[in-house]
Amino acid sequence: MGAKAAAALREGFRGQVIVPGDPGYDSARAVWNGAVDRRPEVIARCTGTADVLQAVAVARDHGLLVSVRGGGHSVAGLAVCDGGLVIDLSGLRGVHVDAERRIARARPGTTWGDFDHETQSFRLATPGGQMSGTGIAGFTLGGGFGWLSRAYGLACDNLVEAEVVTADGRVLVADSARRPDLFWGLRGGGGNFGIVTSFTYRLHHVGPQVLCGSLFLPGERLARTLAAVRDHMADAPDELSAACALTRAPAAPFLPPEAHGRPVVRVGVCWAGRPDRGRTATAPLRALPGVLADTVQTRPYVLWQQLLDPGWGPGARNYWKAEYLTVLSDAAIDTLADQFARVSSPFSDVHLTFLGGAVARVGAEDTAYTHRTAPYLLSINSRWESGPPEPHVAWARRFWSGMRPFSAGGASVNFLGQEGSGRVLEAYGLAKYERLTALKDRYDPTNFFRVNQNIPPST
Repeated sequence: MGAKAAAALREGFRGQVIVPGDPGYDSARAVWNGAVDRRPEVIARCTGTADVLQAVAVARDHGLLVSVRGGGHSVAGLAVCDGGLVIDLSGLRGVHVDAERRIARARPGTTWGDFDHETQSFRLATPGGQMSGTGIAGFTLGGGFGWLSRAYGLACDNLVEAEVVTADGRVLVADSARRPDLFWGLRGGGGNFGIVTSFTYRLHHVGPQVLCGSLFLPGERLARTLAAVRDHMADAPDELSAACALTRAPAAPFLPPEAHGRPVVRVGVCWAGRPDRGRTATAPLRALPGVLADTVQTRPYVLWQQLLDPGWGPGARNYWKAEYLTVLSDAAIDTLADQFARVSSPFSDVHLTFLGGAVARVGAEDTAYTHRTAPYLLSINSRWESGPPEPHVAWARRFWSGMRPFSAGGASVNFLGQEGSGRVLEAYGLAKYERLTALKDRYDPTNFFRVNQNIPPST
């Protein structure tokens, strides 16, 4: 089956067709999460929309399972499948900025590093991922929050148009006027309805210098630090974003040597407005007792978007659990502290992102993204380099179970592993899930696109 499909694909295909045994096959099937090891029959590296159309047609004609690769950064590894065809968009990179209209059109293999590089040439940006290697495609389709989200909303809130290849081989344009139902579903519904071959975003004046950086506090002050950040962010201006990481201190020169390798709380902050105004907004956080290091300063936005990249490159093994939280009570903080103390790997960490602001002001039914009013998102990131997965998976699951009493009802689809249909349902809620199912019935009734956080059709 795979050989016949590869032969059919090569007829008129302008990209590269890779099959098992070809040089580069193993590197082509590798994804960011080193725990994922799948072997597709065919990998189709596309050069444009025409290649995508041909790959969809060949997969449909030969009955092949299909996965779609953009940045390949999904923790669930859904960019690659076993025994099927990978439609690889990673080579489709490019950004065109219309500075006068403040929009940018980007191809689906573009990373946020690529995107920021182009838009910051015009002092413009849109909310993107906190690691520059993350692809724009899956990030946006799942919602997508970053350092600018409290000020300007999610990535999907800033999507103004999408070009989509459907399972039956059509090329559709979706926006608020053309196919608004599909446009609604693309903004949070993941890759369930087709392959987006072009994303157009609204841009905002940002940078090129922003006030940003991290505060490092000792692990023994974890509870007091989280409580203080919680209280400060409750009334913080929308321009201020904050995220706390429970982690081990890096061997960095700005930290005292005795702190290296020890548990710390890293409080990342970013001010989306004028830096001089941000100094006032961040001053109470920078004055927290026990600060080991303060790296908050004005620096290029593109540099800030890359500062978390070291230590989070591809190849390590990952198992994540995540949950929106409705409260960050003292009991919740005590549970966080207790569970983190049991961490199984020095490479694992826990992120607590403070939401609200512009994210919460979008109407609950305006997009497929759910949990608009949840004030916090917890991500438990179990990460290890070698050895059996069981202790690391168990730690993440125990941590998550302990935090469920404080849940807002589900998790972001961008942070789900392969956790089953029940967790996908929780990510959307029943009413929105049913609306997404109806949309699936219309645009993908055979569930051709199912290697994703899947919403199956009703049939």
